[in-house]
Amino acid sequence: MLLNKNLYLLLVMILGISSTGFAQDGNVIDGEKLTANCQGCHGIPGFRTAYPKVYSVPKLGGQSELYLANALKAYRSGNRTHPGMRAIAAALSDADIADLAAYYSENKNKIVSNGKDAE
Repeated sequence: MLLNKNLYLLLVMILGISSTGFAQDGNVIDGEKLTANCQGCHGIPGFRTAYPKVYSVPKLGGQSELYLANALKAYRSGNRTHPGMRAIAAALSDADIADLAAYYSENKNKIVSNGKDAE
């Protein structure tokens, strides 16, 4: 009986941990409506930020939907610490994050950043 209980607890833990990595289905059209805050940095070819340190702003278009959703959730929770991204992500719901992730993952050729022109 103890073995079955331990197996059950292990299964619950595995499912609980792995379910946090699944992206919710996002809507590309709704995601496009939410991009105004993103385009100020991520939509400028070769844009580099100087706060809190100098670095090239990453390209969002074509990134994995799951990666984008997890990154935004990490900014929202504080696990990623960029102050500007933290402030933007704090205002996003889970549905907003899913929609933005869907939009950017589907639109790799429409987004320009890091000095690379989109086709």
